[in-house]
Amino acid sequence: MERMATLTVPHPVPPVGDDCDNLHKAFQGWGTNEEAIISILAHRNTSQRNSIRQTYVETYGEDLMKALDSELSSDFGRAVHLWTLHPAERDALLAYEAVRKNTANGHYVLIEIACARSSQELFQVRENYHARFHKSLEEDVAYHTAGDFRKLLVPLVSAYRYDGAEVNMTLAHSEAKILHEKISEKAYNHEEIIRILTTRSKAQLNATLTHYKNQFGNDINKDLKTDPKEDYLALLRSTIKCLTCPEKYFEKVVRFAIKGLGTDEEALTRVIVSRAEVDMKRVMEEYYKRNSVPLETDIKGDTSGDYKGMLLALIGHHNA
Repeated sequence: MERMATLTVPHPVPPVGDDCDNLHKAFQGWGTNEEAIISILAHRNTSQRNSIRQTYVETYGEDLMKALDSELSSDFGRAVHLWTLHPAERDALLAYEAVRKNTANGHYVLIEIACARSSQELFQVRENYHARFHKSLEEDVAYHTAGDFRKLLVPLVSAYRYDGAEVNMTLAHSEAKILHEKISEKAYNHEEIIRILTTRSKAQLNATLTHYKNQFGNDINKDLKTDPKEDYLALLRSTIKCLTCPEKYFEKVVRFAIKGLGTDEEALTRVIVSRAEVDMKRVMEEYYKRNSVPLETDIKGDTSGDYKGMLLALIGHHNA
C-alpha cells in the first residue's frame, strides 16, 4: 500500500519517551494544549502511535486513549481518538457503531471496511471486533440487517479474497456474461451477482468489469442506475466502486460531506483518518479533478479550530 510521504516529519522523530512526556504535559494545568497533541500524534505513523500508547501506559500508569478522551471533546476529540487507534481497532469500532445504527450511512461504513481493506486487514478487523465486543462481526451484521442488505453485507464482511495480481481471463469473460444476464433481468439480488462481488479478487473483478464494458457497451454501474433512488442498488454500485476504484469512492464521500447542507463531520473525519496512511494523495487528486478546488481549501472553508488543524495535518499540510 502506498504510504503518504507527507505524513513523515522532515526532521528526525523524537524518542517515544519524549513524545509521551510532551503529551502528558499537554494534559496538565489549566486547559489542554491541543496544538501540542496535533504536532505529535498527527505526525506519527501507525507503528509510532502504537509505541507511544504502550510507553505512555508504562510510564504514567494510564491508558493514553482514556487520557485523550477525558481531555478532548467534539469533532476534534473524535478525530484524535480514531487516528490514535491501530487501523484494525479503529475499523472494529466504526463497524460496531455502524451495525447498531442499521441505517444507510451505517451500511456504507461496512462497505468501506469490507471493500477498501486488504484481506489481511479485514481479517484483523474481525479479530479485533471479536476481542473487543465478544461477538463476531458477521454475527452482528446478520442480526442487525435484513433482506437484500443482509444478503450482500454478510458475505462482504466475511470475505478473505485472493490479494494477488493473477487473473483468469476465461473466468472474467464468463462472469461478465453472468453479471450482464442477471442485471438485464433486473435480478439485482441474485446469488451469482453477490457471489462474484463478494469472493473474487480485486484484480479479477477489474478484469471482469473491463470485459463487461467492452462486451456490452456500458460501465456496469451505469446499468445499475435504472432506479437511482433505490437504496440496495445504490449500495451495490458503491460496493463495486469501493472494490475497484477506492479513491473515486472516497472522493465522493468527502465531497458530499463538505458540499451538502451543513458539514457531515462524521463522514469527513472517517475518510481522512482511515485513508491518510493509505491513498489520501490519490483521493486529493480525484477531489481536485472533480471539483477544481484543492481539498485543503474546502476543509479550511468548512471546518474550524483544532478540528481543522487536525484534518489539515493528516492530509499533509502541516503548516496550513
